[in-house]
Amino acid sequence: MNNEFGVCFIGFGEVGQTFAAGLGGREGVRLHAYDRLFGSRRGAALEAAAARLGVAVFADAAAAARSCDIVFSAVTADQTLAAAEEAAAYLAAGQLFVDLNSAAPTTKQAAAARIAPSGGAYVEAAVMAPVLKPGLRVPILAGGPDAWRAAELLNRLGLNVTPAAREFGRASAIKLCRSIVIKGLEALMIDCAAACAAWDVADPVFASLAASYPSIDWAELARDMGERVATHGARRAAEMREAAEMAAAAGLDPALIAAIAAAQARGARPKE
Repeated sequence: MNNEFGVCFIGFGEVGQTFAAGLGGREGVRLHAYDRLFGSRRGAALEAAAARLGVAVFADAAAAARSCDIVFSAVTADQTLAAAEEAAAYLAAGQLFVDLNSAAPTTKQAAAARIAPSGGAYVEAAVMAPVLKPGLRVPILAGGPDAWRAAELLNRLGLNVTPAAREFGRASAIKLCRSIVIKGLEALMIDCAAACAAWDVADPVFASLAASYPSIDWAELARDMGERVATHGARRAAEMREAAEMAAAAGLDPALIAAIAAAQARGARPKE
């Protein structure tokens, strides 16, 4: 990398902070961030995290992105298009706008269309696993005409990006189709565990499941998935709403996926 390589995070939650931690300390890499919570009571913890990670914070997205080579969009799924629309007004030619958000393929296609007139390069990015344990090495699928160029650049920074398609939408479709199963299993397990507790039948139910699928510790799975939903259910619910939109756009019945979204939201631990 050259001596003046700038990386900007639009949204500084779990993904932004995890990637900043992985990139921090690399010679010549400057880290910038903007989050709409900066300057508020809820944003104080985010600003403290930025200071700890050596990330410069900015009061608006345009200022944060200025002079940066890569702009990561890491907002909530429902803000994917809004973030792209805002970025279209400030991106400069040559900048990469890497959209990490868990949004529907149609949303990513619309975001790419918003970015196109700016001269910046939109890169669809689908994060294929939780980021905390693998950090920068979390598998990411990239889509769009600039996916190969983005993968080469990002992988030199230590990321784990695989180009998936030259068209927009395919990478996100792969992610969300997989997520239907993962988030659906979580929803099934928390409802199963709740029903078992209500009737005091957890031991025989999990024993019966183990007889059918002996490779799985069902009691442990129920505890693990319950905690995952409690911690991340709000974000997972938003992702499943995007998956439901994907299904509807394909002419499929989204009712089951929408029910998964509702179960994830119901199981989320309330924010303080």
